[in-house]
Amino acid sequence: MDVPLVPGNSLIVATPEEGRALAIKLARLTVKATQPDGDVRHRLRAQYADDPAMLIGIAPVVAVEFATVAAANDYWKR
Repeated sequence: MDVPLVPGNSLIVATPEEGRALAIKLARLTVKATQPDGDVRHRLRAQYADDPAMLIGIAPVVAVEFATVAAANDYWKR
């Protein structure tokens, strides 16, 4: 299964809000690419869904993705 890791093959978005949404999507696509079996991902969800530490653990991943998107968009200075 091929997972498009950069939707639309572009990091360019109009606003920081769209950038944040793209960062979250990129993080989710990384998980999907790492574990392509949807049944396994669904089964594992029960392990982290009620674990605050595991849920908070995604924040640094999204932050790095957002920093990448922001840089690609020249920090929306246009």
